[in-house]
Amino acid sequence: MAVLTFRGGVHPPRNKKITANKPAKDCYTRGDVSFPLFFHHGLHARPVVKGGEWVSAGTLIAKADGYVSANVHSSVAGIVKYVDFDTIVIENAGELHEEPRLLTRHYTLMEPQEIIDLIREAGVVGMGGEEGYPTHIKLSPEDPEKIRYVIVNGCECEPYLTCNFRRLIEEPDKIVEGLKIVLQLFDNAMGIIAIEDDKKSAVIKIKNYLLDEPRIRTRMLYTKYPQGAERQLIYALTKRKLNSQMNPSDAGILVLNVETIYAIWKAVVEGRPLISRMVTVAGDAIKNPGNFRVNIGTNIQELIAAAGGFVAPPEKVIIGGPMTGESVLDLDRPVTKDTNAILAFRSDPVIRVHQTNCIHCGRCMEVCPSNLIPTKLADYAALSRTDFFRDNDGIECIGCGSCSYICPAKRSLAEIIVSMKRMMTNE
Repeated sequence: MAVLTFRGGVHPPRNKKITANKPAKDCYTRGDVSFPLFFHHGLHARPVVKGGEWVSAGTLIAKADGYVSANVHSSVAGIVKYVDFDTIVIENAGELHEEPRLLTRHYTLMEPQEIIDLIREAGVVGMGGEEGYPTHIKLSPEDPEKIRYVIVNGCECEPYLTCNFRRLIEEPDKIVEGLKIVLQLFDNAMGIIAIEDDKKSAVIKIKNYLLDEPRIRTRMLYTKYPQGAERQLIYALTKRKLNSQMNPSDAGILVLNVETIYAIWKAVVEGRPLISRMVTVAGDAIKNPGNFRVNIGTNIQELIAAAGGFVAPPEKVIIGGPMTGESVLDLDRPVTKDTNAILAFRSDPVIRVHQTNCIHCGRCMEVCPSNLIPTKLADYAALSRTDFFRDNDGIECIGCGSCSYICPAKRSLAEIIVSMKRMMTNE
């Protein structure tokens, strides 16, 4: 099998073995659960419960307010403690009471819109980290007949992250069936499950369920970062190039994360809403790193406690991957639908870095997966030269951080470029 890739990228230490080789565990939620209503793209979800109401696990507590929005369901049974425009807090009763499941027909007997409606009602969104885009919109392109590929992104290219790998290893049948459900919507599409070549055991597991699936195949990709970035993944698999003004559907392609596919399976086969996910908890400050099946809304401190707590006070905690995640000081926050990792480290080498002037080595250009000149773009951004920044395709930066990682002068190239891009986009 050919190993596919793209130009550029970097090879940070993987640091995956300790969590990749451990079966996922359940994190039993005991404290209050909190549901932000603005974590997804689009409009806030609108609360449909009031303080003092009893809810079950799976009860709709906030309804999508508009097309680009997503439903929110309680992940526990308990009493609604607090409701405002931004957040709903539920006092966990510690009971296993669950909302009756929505009985559905087998997906092969459903019309495409019926499948999409189930996914929308279940509140499924992109779950690859920093995504949160409502999945029912992604599955409703203007012309479904033009979709040629549905790609399941199992690359998980950031260091430490292994929750997608564990899902592929532990429940490959459900990932394959989830992809089959999506292919029901697109008659002309082939399904591809894309996995990096350091995860051959996952490829073997998946292939056991593809013997009678002519419309689905696996593809191995070269292990490097950012192999799982959407544009780079699409190019590696199909040689189709996208820019910042294009959606993958414009090129006849849809890309879905492993956890999103699993959530689609739960919604359509079991009639269950999205109320839990798998999260990697790792880093040298964590006592027992691993992957955990955890309820949405669970306090991050509870999740860290499930991993044995800290072996030493962490100097840095990141929600998400180390390359693109968010560094946080306050751990009193909930797991959301797009939380794929909690990483805690004893020391933060970034704060000790001494930046120097550019030495014009060209390494940032060599690794940039978008074929940009990061050092020049960072200079334009620092000078607020939006005209030069735009003329040099700064808007095409995907914010992967490869340039900052490789820079011998330790310049914060990606941070500067992404800030300028965000400002221009907002304007």
